[in-house]
Amino acid sequence: MKKYIITLLLSIPFLLFAQKDYEEYKVNRDKMSTMLQLIKYAYVDTVTLDKFVEKAIIEMLKDLDPHSAYISVDEVQRINEPLIGNFEGVGIQFQIIKDTIVVASVINGGPSEKVGIMPGDKFLKVDTSEAVGKHVDNKWVFDNLRGPKGTEVRLSILRKGSPEPLSFKIIRDKIPINSIDAYFMAAPEVGYIKLDRFSQTTMEEFKTAANELKIKGMKHLVLDLRGNSGGYLNVAIQLSDEFLKKDKLIVYTEGAFSPKATSYSTSKGNMTDGRLLILIDESSASASEIVSGAVQDWDRGVIMGRRSYGKGLVQKPYMLPDSSMVRLTISRYYTPTGRSIQKPYDDGFDEYFKDLYKRAEHKELYTADSIKFPDSLKYYTPAKRLVYGGGGIMPDIFVPADTNRVSPYYSRLFRNGIFNQYVMDILDKERDELIKKYPDFERFKNEFVVDKTMLQDFRDFAQKEGVVDSIEFNFYAEMKSFLEDNKDTLNKIYEDLNLLDEKYMEEHASKMFLNHIKERVEEYEKVSNNFNVEKYISYQIKFLLARNLFDYKSGIQIWYEIDNVYKQAIETIQDEKLYKKMKVQHK
Repeated sequence: MKKYIITLLLSIPFLLFAQKDYEEYKVNRDKMSTMLQLIKYAYVDTVTLDKFVEKAIIEMLKDLDPHSAYISVDEVQRINEPLIGNFEGVGIQFQIIKDTIVVASVINGGPSEKVGIMPGDKFLKVDTSEAVGKHVDNKWVFDNLRGPKGTEVRLSILRKGSPEPLSFKIIRDKIPINSIDAYFMAAPEVGYIKLDRFSQTTMEEFKTAANELKIKGMKHLVLDLRGNSGGYLNVAIQLSDEFLKKDKLIVYTEGAFSPKATSYSTSKGNMTDGRLLILIDESSASASEIVSGAVQDWDRGVIMGRRSYGKGLVQKPYMLPDSSMVRLTISRYYTPTGRSIQKPYDDGFDEYFKDLYKRAEHKELYTADSIKFPDSLKYYTPAKRLVYGGGGIMPDIFVPADTNRVSPYYSRLFRNGIFNQYVMDILDKERDELIKKYPDFERFKNEFVVDKTMLQDFRDFAQKEGVVDSIEFNFYAEMKSFLEDNKDTLNKIYEDLNLLDEKYMEEHASKMFLNHIKERVEEYEKVSNNFNVEKYISYQIKFLLARNLFDYKSGIQIWYEIDNVYKQAIETIQDEKLYKKMKVQHK
């Protein structure tokens, strides 16, 4: 009898809490319904409720977390294309932030990458249409950027650090959406795989790549997840399973209304032995962090690079009555040691997406010492290695970002599509001769040289296209910048016109403006002197030739010859003593 009394007493508070919770929900549901009825039947003008409700949903989700999202009926089919198929267009992934289209990433090998569109670029115009304002939504972007292969679109872009808008001409093409960008043997017994996203085809592509590399003698692997923003959770689990021995916890998820769900490795892994190194950076997110976290927590491999993005929230799609969709965050994921990788979002939606800019300002991308972790965020692996939670995966070996700024001349070459035009011009004239002289990629890589004659030919070509190595000024933009930077000083000079004669004011302001121009010229020269223009022009030409004569993975091998992170990764994975010293399992 006592047993039943205790059970009843324990149930009463829960039932009261549930009843109170439901009553609160019911009051707010009725409140929202009444508000819609008032607008529909009492408001002064006729209102279409569809967009009104959509906007309310979008704003509501923003107050929940940064990754819950509303997807309209028109967007539902298109939203998953990067994970399941392909399309014809310009080749970018984007976000719309405050009515502005912002490039999130550029698809490798696509038309935008070829002309120099960069992450962070903001659209001002698409052809003659304004690309900023309330009319801009995902449908507008798709309708204006996508189109048949071979058609032309012109973009006006605002880029941080550039005083004036940049113009680009892009020829639409079929956009490849492979999840693996490249794979090849990087050194004896060392394979390299660059994974761009976790899609439906990832595991099939990965196993194909790994098997081919094993045939070529691969025993150790560098898995490059730099810039990989994630994808399907189940694919991240399957990829982790490839590296871990049986019955190892890979990840677990948990939420207020989502019971704890765990995922363990099986006996199916084909790469549980051999040294493993994973490259990550500040753009590696979500599924990339699941794989990196599992490998790090089980002392299975070395994580190298910079602290990852910090997305540890799991979204589930829910269809709404009109066939639109909400991707609602239902749980958090945790690494095997119990780390939550989700970075804080208490300061709101806008501040959350400024995080990468803040990291750069705090010098985190350039020195590991700038990153401070409290004791509460310290965790230990089975081998007693220290790892950290609290926002992203902190690598075992930190590699700073390149501090060299690209010279303005090199940027203009990219923006105007000069590299691609020049290489296509060469191929039009000499393709057959080049193929005959370099019948395979290895021979091309070892023997082809962009010499002084070719560099001069390239500069002459660029000059004919209107791009020369000289400083360019937009007077209006420079004056606007000058006035903004010096408004307080100028206001003091002109605050009392009776105290200063006109000549003094003119001379003083003119001198300040001339100093502003002088500083701009000095900055131009400083950047130009610190950036080896000829080196990067040479590698860009050779990269594009290799990509067009052979394939993208051939081209990327050329470019990696000057990628310091890649080179350090290859040196590290060949150091067996270092792996033993770091207590990282590799046998």
